[in-house]
Amino acid sequence: MIKFFSVLCFVFIFGINAVTAQNFSTHQVKKGETIHGIAARYGVTISDIYAFNPDAKKELKANTVLIIPISKAKMTPVATTKELQGFKVHRTSKKETLYSIAKRYDITEDEIKKHNTFLYANTLQKGDKLQIPVFKITKEAPKATTKPYLVKAKEGKWRIAYKFGITVQELEDLNPGMGETLQEGQQIYVPNMDGDVVKEVDEKYSYYNVLPKEGFYRLKLKLGLDQETLETLNPELKSTGLKEGMVLKIPYSNKMTDSSETATEKTHLESRITNFDTKHIAVMLPFRLNRVDFDSISDIKGSIKKDPYLDASLDFYTGVLSALDSLKSLGISLKVDVYDTKYQVSEVLRIINENNFKDVDAVIGPLTSETFDKAASELRAYNVPVVSPIGTNLTLYDNVFQSRPSDDLLKDRIVNFVKADSLVKNIVIVSDTKNESVANSIKSEFNYAKLIYSRKNKQGKDENFLYVEDIRSTLKPGRNIVFLETQSEGFASNVTSILGSLTQRTEGNPNAIEIVLVTTNFNAAFEGDQVSNEHLSKLQFHFATASKSYSDTENNSFVKRYTQTYGITPSKRAVKGFDLTMDVVLRLATAEDLYLSANSAPLTEYVENKFAYKKKLLGGYYNDATYIVKYKDLEIVEVK
Repeated sequence: MIKFFSVLCFVFIFGINAVTAQNFSTHQVKKGETIHGIAARYGVTISDIYAFNPDAKKELKANTVLIIPISKAKMTPVATTKELQGFKVHRTSKKETLYSIAKRYDITEDEIKKHNTFLYANTLQKGDKLQIPVFKITKEAPKATTKPYLVKAKEGKWRIAYKFGITVQELEDLNPGMGETLQEGQQIYVPNMDGDVVKEVDEKYSYYNVLPKEGFYRLKLKLGLDQETLETLNPELKSTGLKEGMVLKIPYSNKMTDSSETATEKTHLESRITNFDTKHIAVMLPFRLNRVDFDSISDIKGSIKKDPYLDASLDFYTGVLSALDSLKSLGISLKVDVYDTKYQVSEVLRIINENNFKDVDAVIGPLTSETFDKAASELRAYNVPVVSPIGTNLTLYDNVFQSRPSDDLLKDRIVNFVKADSLVKNIVIVSDTKNESVANSIKSEFNYAKLIYSRKNKQGKDENFLYVEDIRSTLKPGRNIVFLETQSEGFASNVTSILGSLTQRTEGNPNAIEIVLVTTNFNAAFEGDQVSNEHLSKLQFHFATASKSYSDTENNSFVKRYTQTYGITPSKRAVKGFDLTMDVVLRLATAEDLYLSANSAPLTEYVENKFAYKKKLLGGYYNDATYIVKYKDLEIVEVK
């Protein structure tokens, strides 16, 4: 009874407000909405909303009903005109009232009385013959609260969102289907704001996108900026408070922008553990156990051989298990959830919807790009960091950690390595047609370099070979760097054989020809049976890589334990599983969260992999740490 009375009172009060406050509307707040978006939607200012809803300054709760002062909106009211066209005749029945007749014909009671004047003195009776006016109604549509906007050169979503005081999500809501990347001249819609309210992006500053659950305290730890500084740079914070999705102006900082420099001093996290609270991580891998035949051991082995995703997942997972044992010995308490994604986007969505990820500290995986993208995009709402073990060129959402350096980064590192070599006398670029664009980009870095392409047949197709004279004529006495860009094993074999025959010992011979072979893309062509490792060692073959190979001669405790447990030495996938799990958990145990660890632990290194996370401007994190390695005495060693 009390509940019913309360609801009745609310309806009564709301009913009075609806009549007496005709210049106002109401808005029920939906989950995820911000005050910026609501103001933009109705064409009013944030202060207009706060003037009538002071509690919204403290917190904008879902399902809260806000009063919107429509009279202050930047839109003209709807103008309605009625033009009398004629009359209909209506005979009243026994139970009809003036109200029901007016409602039936969508007119007012006063309009009925005006054309049936006897009703001013008499009540409505059964059988009364009424003249019902028929109107032609014209409505003038209100001006939109948005306006068209043409994207300028180099403008991305965050720049436009910042200019108009909304979040990137709100900009996307205003423009469904606008695409991931904006094009110059593309028309989109933005809030209809006065010119003096629109903010300009100042290139002297950096800009930061506020993540879920981030308050002033967390931003101080992350950015080194206190509340007063942030409010000085962003005056609207004083009235709006800090909201998820805001784009904040901050002092220019390399921490928030791209960098090509990697930290040189390693951080040993094992000695810096301070947080012994239980860490909750999730591992997502495409085991596809639904496809495994469990009838016998031989059937299980057969399933593993047939399914490359199961094989890769099990390999990686053995490394994860080894890391969990090592972390346990360090006194770290862990809760680990393991999920089979089945290599399906729909399964990833089901896993996230049916399990509680709000308290998960980090997710490792999924392995494949589409499933990883779905997991990362869905978990953005909880600000859960998602770490990709093998993916490159991922969509770097705010919560994404790309642990594998990109191919472009590897290319830049080897090019910069060559540039730093003061002994280089001559540079030659050898390429096939498929890698012509790569060869040209290298040529743009070294204008004096000579280009050699694979010989072609009469049809103009690569024959994947060169003659000795094709290369000999381009070499000079002294140190020659030769870039070889190919994915053809035959071409790699042909070129390395020729180069191996042309290189000479340099001791005591100033006219000797020294050849150092490099590539910007180390691939299977260089590891094929046709390519001689002796030639590669003789040519000191250099390349940049995401991981180095551990040495069998090293007394490595992980390799020793893994070999004892599984009866084989660990593969590169198993080592990556170990290294990545160790790094993620140790970062959680030495910092407040994975995001802050990017600053507190700039460079870490384990068995074969190292991690130095840099943040993209208004995006996620990518691993900036790479190795330069070379062939030496039939082994691949790191170049210090």
